[in-house]
Amino acid sequence: MAKLFEKISINNMKLENRFVRSATWEGLAEKDGGVTPALSDRMVALARGGVGLIITGYAFIHKSGQSGPWQLGADRDELLPGLTSLAAAVHENNGRIVLQLAHGGFFAMKQLTGEAPLAPSLLPEMAKSPRREMTIPDIQELVAAFAAAAGRAKAAGFDGVQIHAAHGYLLSQFLSPAFNRRSDEYGGSIENRSRFLIESLRAIRLSVGADYPVLVKMNVRDFIEGGLTLDDSLAAASLLAEAGIDAIELSGGFLNGGKLSPSRMGINTEEKEAYFGEEAKAFRKKVSVPLILVGGTRSFGVAERLVADGIVDCVSLCRPLIREPDLINRWKSGNLSRAACISCNRCFGPGLTGQGVYCVDEKRPA
Repeated sequence: MAKLFEKISINNMKLENRFVRSATWEGLAEKDGGVTPALSDRMVALARGGVGLIITGYAFIHKSGQSGPWQLGADRDELLPGLTSLAAAVHENNGRIVLQLAHGGFFAMKQLTGEAPLAPSLLPEMAKSPRREMTIPDIQELVAAFAAAAGRAKAAGFDGVQIHAAHGYLLSQFLSPAFNRRSDEYGGSIENRSRFLIESLRAIRLSVGADYPVLVKMNVRDFIEGGLTLDDSLAAASLLAEAGIDAIELSGGFLNGGKLSPSRMGINTEEKEAYFGEEAKAFRKKVSVPLILVGGTRSFGVAERLVADGIVDCVSLCRPLIREPDLINRWKSGNLSRAACISCNRCFGPGLTGQGVYCVDEKRPA
């Protein structure tokens, strides 16, 4: 049997295979962050399609952190009934689902939050509109908000939570020297820049208990000028491991582009796949917690080698599962042709118009 179809446990969460649906904004929630039937159907399709673990699109943990329209929310108890129904629908179809927790920080949308975006530091050279530099009480409030949102996820029946500290969202901004110019205990060294993230992890752990899976998504590098380096990322991962993180999903890139934005285009050969693979090898040498790798995997053979060679424990896919939610079952059945996704990124266009993210290219030969 292929290594990818072997079972794995993350804390007390047992997965049927090593495939993970990496979080992406679906654009299918209510305007207030509530779960919709369309969002539930999307998650159910992934469960039925054979994905070992589904990670939801980012859910804002505080109203000040909403960074996109029709974004899922986890910031208040009124959203619990919808979150509970979503988790139950996935479980009824033999799936496992983790709620991703996020705050947009610098990239939050004032037209959605009603206030100037919070940021680690004031960066007028980057901001087209005013930001507000976070105070220590602001940080403490959001640490508590992360913990409260995780508690809601557990109460709703989710199998775990993932802290979003990648791609330039708030915790990623604190890790990144390009965005974090602070001179207090939350800025400067990587230990200080990791402090907000580690405090959030510890607060979440107090909220949900030792046996509840808590994952993190982080950048291996920012790939922007002055951004997070591999060495600092490895140091932050070590701090997370010491603080009790259960698994680390490795990604890279920043919301404002740079050398590598979160989604590459034109992935049409195996050589272009798994483009954070070399960094993953460095993480494997540094930390012993389970590693999940996202980033350009389109071929079963590439994914299998990543796990069989011990580089990572699981492989995450995002855009391929937008086009083919049943891709994992197809591969399991023996049809190992590469994912039909052509890496055009046009799937996100409909989401910006309120239609939700979907593949607009399905009828075009892959």
